[in-house]
Amino acid sequence: MSVPVPDTPVGQPKKAATAAWIGSALEYYDFFIYGSAAALIFPEVFFDESDPATATLLSLATFGVAYAARPVGALFLGHFGDRMGRKKIMVFTLILMGVSTFLIGCLPTRDQVGTLAPVLLVLCRVLQGISAAGEQASANSMTLEHAPPHRRGFFTSFTLSGTQGGQLLATLVFIPIAALPEEQLMSWGWRVPFWMSVAVAVVGYVIRRTLDETPAFEQQAATEGVVKLPLAVLMREHWADVLRVIAGALVASVSTIFTVWALSYATSDAVGMDRSAMLWVGALANLVALGAIPLWATLSDRIGRRPVYLIGAAGSAVMMCGYLWAISTGSYPLILLLGIVTFGVVYSAANGVWPSFYGEMFSTRVRLSGMAIGTQIGFAVAGFAVTFAAQIAGPNGDDWSAVALFTAALCVPPVVAALSARETAKVPTEQLGERAAGQAPQPAKVAA
Repeated sequence: MSVPVPDTPVGQPKKAATAAWIGSALEYYDFFIYGSAAALIFPEVFFDESDPATATLLSLATFGVAYAARPVGALFLGHFGDRMGRKKIMVFTLILMGVSTFLIGCLPTRDQVGTLAPVLLVLCRVLQGISAAGEQASANSMTLEHAPPHRRGFFTSFTLSGTQGGQLLATLVFIPIAALPEEQLMSWGWRVPFWMSVAVAVVGYVIRRTLDETPAFEQQAATEGVVKLPLAVLMREHWADVLRVIAGALVASVSTIFTVWALSYATSDAVGMDRSAMLWVGALANLVALGAIPLWATLSDRIGRRPVYLIGAAGSAVMMCGYLWAISTGSYPLILLLGIVTFGVVYSAANGVWPSFYGEMFSTRVRLSGMAIGTQIGFAVAGFAVTFAAQIAGPNGDDWSAVALFTAALCVPPVVAALSARETAKVPTEQLGERAAGQAPQPAKVAA
């Protein structure tokens, strides 16, 4: 039986969206400065530089380690988020990410402590992964449940706008760092971006502490009560949607290949592009994405989630082939143009819509668990896509066509998942997830 959700206090949707944006910006600033460092710095600092190819492969593998930790974090944080509320998880993940990122900037190098250095690096990366596992799911649930029903797509997109903002900030910070003289860059310069995360963490903590819990969660707790084992309910009533979200989350492979492997390939001896120039490609693409994401999300509020998501998933499969080809030519104007169109415009269609598309598949009582577990299993595969790409690219790391086909193949499951999903853009918030749970949808209530 659906229960009407009480009115959201005036200003809370915007406040929730702001809190989601800032928190996600911090989370993914931290997450993607690691990606840039893994591609450009860590092979020399933490691994055996006498074998550059192996060092790069191991460094990119540590980028994927956080994604492997995310499904485990999703199980715990999803459980507590559906039992204790969205706000508590949002605060916890922010603190954990800030601390683990700051500690990476303090780590000793391989020259100083030997093999202990990469071990400590992996440990901090695991903590980053656990934090990220709960961040997006809790922020998405918070914004979706605070949003007006007819604008859920727009408000939930702020989580992903924050992700792009964090990625943009990470890239902009790394541009002057990468331009430092080699000795300064490898000794202390690379540490600065990791230390800077503290400032954003403090701002995000203050905002999130003053945010109200969502009306939908409070209503659920006050009437039917929270479920004792959200995972059991999720697997019994929403297992098909969990599989859809896992498949859909594979579209994130486009982001990791674009951000990490393509950067490593472009700056390798095979192509020889300048590090700072390639970082600018990512920066400008993310800047365009900041504007494109809310526009795509607003369109999904009007025409539905599925068509917009399909544009992003299918379009990214085609455009990534073009972008990697452009890198192989060494033509910077071509790389810049296709990079912006691929990542800034086309991929933003899927990226801006999935927070509402996935979240609307689940009922309030298991929404955070469903999103966290489904996305993080899919994201785990996407994270290691960088490592697979490094192997697929061959011994010289220059077989871009194989990587392009691999990336396109990873976009097929998201397309299939979207085609099989229900359209939920016009479903009232309190009725979301009812069909999946085997309940008869109730007629929408119309205000007098």
